[in-house]
Amino acid sequence: MPLLGWFVVAFVVGAWVGALINRCVERLPYERSLWWPGARCPVTFQPIRWYDQIPILSYLFLGGRYRVSQSPIPLARFAVELGTALAFVGLLFWVGVYEREQMARMRMGRSDLASVWIAAHYAVLFSFLLTASLCDLREMEIPLTITVPGTLVGLILSTLAPWPLPGSLSASRPVPGVPDIIPPLTGSLHPWPVWYPLPTWLPPESWQLGLATGLAGALAGMLILRVVAFLFKIGRGIEGLGIGDADLMMMVGAFVGWQPVVLAFFVAVGPALLFAIVQAVSQGERPLPFGPALALGSMLTVLFWGVLGPRFALLFFDPLVLGVLGGAGAVILLVAAFVLRLRGPLHE
Repeated sequence: MPLLGWFVVAFVVGAWVGALINRCVERLPYERSLWWPGARCPVTFQPIRWYDQIPILSYLFLGGRYRVSQSPIPLARFAVELGTALAFVGLLFWVGVYEREQMARMRMGRSDLASVWIAAHYAVLFSFLLTASLCDLREMEIPLTITVPGTLVGLILSTLAPWPLPGSLSASRPVPGVPDIIPPLTGSLHPWPVWYPLPTWLPPESWQLGLATGLAGALAGMLILRVVAFLFKIGRGIEGLGIGDADLMMMVGAFVGWQPVVLAFFVAVGPALLFAIVQAVSQGERPLPFGPALALGSMLTVLFWGVLGPRFALLFFDPLVLGVLGGAGAVILLVAAFVLRLRGPLHE
């Protein structure tokens, strides 16, 4: 299929996924079924006809109002549908055009099918992250009905596409300036395998390696958030992170492996600070959901792994360095939380 055709498909699929995300956000936090009852007008409670539920188009043709009651359709619904469609197109462009051009400059190759598969993998992850973020913003809660199915889907997709993708290892190149213990750059779905050099019982392109990478990612994503929350509670004396945040990162790790999910936690600090400033200016002192920042940090880490990964490669594959940094980070976090506890509330 020509590249333009793939973009059209990505836009259409993204619009329908956006409509499904809207329904998930409206129903899953309240433990309601996604399929029954069908869509209804919030004023008349009459069923909405199928041709009035076409993503993006129905909103435009109806002028942003329900057909019978003429009450306004929330603009957020339209924004989610259009935003998801554009995000799917953007992911396909990033993976199928931008990354392939960068790989070509490095004398590396990736097939069209591999590009579509990777873009679809990232699109599924993005959909789960967007759903969880909208629920967190709306209800200050990330339902298990999102993160648990998302984790299972991530593990299945990781098992089906183990490191490296077929044919990419022969076109790989070592990471410049680092020891041989670092995996070569392959442009595959998982940036790196669960460990390198690979043990004999986890050969390249095997489903065992894909499953092990996904499981390690899910475990790392869950543990790092739970350990941070535990240390913060000991030092500060109050809850710092919700369980839903740990479940969110567990889901991310199942899709991308443990190295990206660990780095994504630190990348998420930047968006979290930005969101905190915006909220403090616009809404004053209110609890800040951390899920959207984690979601944004995860997507940024995945998309810019070609830049971020090699800079931190040695930290992830040297057990001594990894252990020392992990222990030092835990101590620093505990001390910082204890200092905040001694200072008391900021408004006093």
